[in-house]
Amino acid sequence: MSETLAGFAATAVRLAAWLVLLTVVFVPLERWFGARHAPRPRREHAHNIAYYIISSMVPIVLLGVPTALLAVLARQVVPEPLTGAIAGLPLAVKVALVFIVGETGFYWGHRLSHELPWLWRFHALHHSTEHMNFLANTRTHPVDMVITRLFGLVPLYLLGLAGPTMAGTAAPAALLVVGTLWGFFIHANLRWRFGPLEWLISTPAFHHWHHSRNDHINRNYASTLPVLDRLFGTYYLPRHWPAEVGTDTPQPATLAGQLLDPLAPAPKAR
Repeated sequence: MSETLAGFAATAVRLAAWLVLLTVVFVPLERWFGARHAPRPRREHAHNIAYYIISSMVPIVLLGVPTALLAVLARQVVPEPLTGAIAGLPLAVKVALVFIVGETGFYWGHRLSHELPWLWRFHALHHSTEHMNFLANTRTHPVDMVITRLFGLVPLYLLGLAGPTMAGTAAPAALLVVGTLWGFFIHANLRWRFGPLEWLISTPAFHHWHHSRNDHINRNYASTLPVLDRLFGTYYLPRHWPAEVGTDTPQPATLAGQLLDPLAPAPKAR
């Protein structure tokens, strides 16, 4: 019991420290270089802080069993010649493969969360923010986050790029950490543009268009690699910014309602 409480306390301290660090970095930047300067509703801001805590803790618990099963399954089904070939690759090549394969999986998980109605019920919450800022990154339903992450993790295990060993779990863990940290940046209210680099990496402008409410919706699904959107025909990045962000999908006003509503049976069409 004491160990559990100590672990919980350590996690709480770690999350608080990260929140302070993110706030110290992004709040001044958003104030000085913001693409928009509309006041942020207090309720939305409070919800975003709550989602920061929820999305930092709940998906880890929910992913524990599926990830463990994936590791066991991978050991049984991945051919030894493949795992041997992967193990023999230079570290830089393995890192690149993990990144490309994982990000491609995340792309399709994200895209399907827009295209499949039952997944959109969970993902719509993320698009409900009408004020882009760094904390909008964590405004995500835990089920949505788990499903999208599994799309990125499953190929890593099935291709032998991840496994049950300590080294095997380091690759997906690093991928998730990098993706999460970059997510704070691309959601941030920053008007920065990066010229030719925007062909290589996702930026706030790139991702803000993904959150567009009316114009060119369902674009720019990649979290870090815009080339995936170019490859699959969903890229859109003009010089101007979207006029409005958000979604027309109604969301409950309360935090509990937002979490529970997607779990209820979908209303039947009349």
